[in-house]
Amino acid sequence: MADKRKTKKRKEEYGEQQESEKPTKAEYAVAKWLKANVPTKKTKFLNHHVEYFTGVKAVDALLTSKWATSKTPLFTTRHDVTDFLHQMLLHKLFHRAKKVPVSEQELRGKSKKKEKEIEKASKSGDEKDDKNTDGKEQKDAKEKEKKKRKIRLEMHLEQVFLDTMDAYVWLYDPMPWYYWLCGFLLVLGTVAVCMFPLWPATVRKGVYYLSIAAAGFLVLIIALAVLRVVVFCCVWVLTLARHHLWLLPNLTEDVGFVASFWPLYHYEYRGPGSESEKASKSKKKKKKEKHSDDEEEKKPLVKEQEQKSQEAPAPAAEAGGGDTAKEDPPTPANEKQSESDSENSQRSSTERDFEMVEAKDLEPDSTA
Repeated sequence: MADKRKTKKRKEEYGEQQESEKPTKAEYAVAKWLKANVPTKKTKFLNHHVEYFTGVKAVDALLTSKWATSKTPLFTTRHDVTDFLHQMLLHKLFHRAKKVPVSEQELRGKSKKKEKEIEKASKSGDEKDDKNTDGKEQKDAKEKEKKKRKIRLEMHLEQVFLDTMDAYVWLYDPMPWYYWLCGFLLVLGTVAVCMFPLWPATVRKGVYYLSIAAAGFLVLIIALAVLRVVVFCCVWVLTLARHHLWLLPNLTEDVGFVASFWPLYHYEYRGPGSESEKASKSKKKKKKEKHSDDEEEKKPLVKEQEQKSQEAPAPAAEAGGGDTAKEDPPTPANEKQSESDSENSQRSSTERDFEMVEAKDLEPDSTA
């Protein structure tokens, strides 16, 4: 408290004007009129959804309002309007924000997410015409997004109102009159419920019957939900899953009160020759055609690889000489055995394995 008194005395000594902390009635009236008549835009500011307006539009609107055209005008020139709006800014009815253009990296990140969602949606579609139309719409939407300038708002360090295209975020958010009415009725309702023992006997009896009726209605809905499942299961088992019958199909759906009881039933035939069976067959055919197309595309690639593998040893053979290209004459059995023995000996010498040889095959030493 002592510090506050000292600061007040210093302000009085130096002649500093003490600004009122609360806005005046005129400022509240102007703010309410601006919020209703000046066009605003919605955006995110520090992870909050806010509304903002531009300074030029606010000044233009106030110059044509009753506060500028009446016999005792509150302001007459643009400079007067800017001073008045500056006082409103100091009283925290709105604040100045800075427009920052969104970088290309952020836009690319968002576009990648959108492309993934579009790919998932396109996979679900089976017809090619639908995909082409979707692709055209997506391109048009992307072009429109590129044309629009994307910005985000940040807090401005200089909180001053200027007659420019700067953005000003609304802090003034008046409470609608029906909010007050609903709150008042809620208070009255809680007080009335607390005073239930003091109600007349006829009123209490009527509330008792109403509560029983509400409980009976809930029990009836639960019983209908169970009954429709039982009927469906019985029909499904007796007809071997060919006939599907649902009583009150919208009873458990997220629809309105009246729509949940209409239609009364829904019947569908899923036996041989039904539309669902035809659709499943067509899907299977399309899958098979896709697999066959993939296999046909793979076959020429496999043939090209085989041709390359066959053509690879040809140049080596040409470099070695023309004798290898000719077929060798048939060799007798003894020569084949000697060749196999030599191959085995070469393999054993290279792989460091032992070779078992009979005593007869051993040559006598020269010293013996």
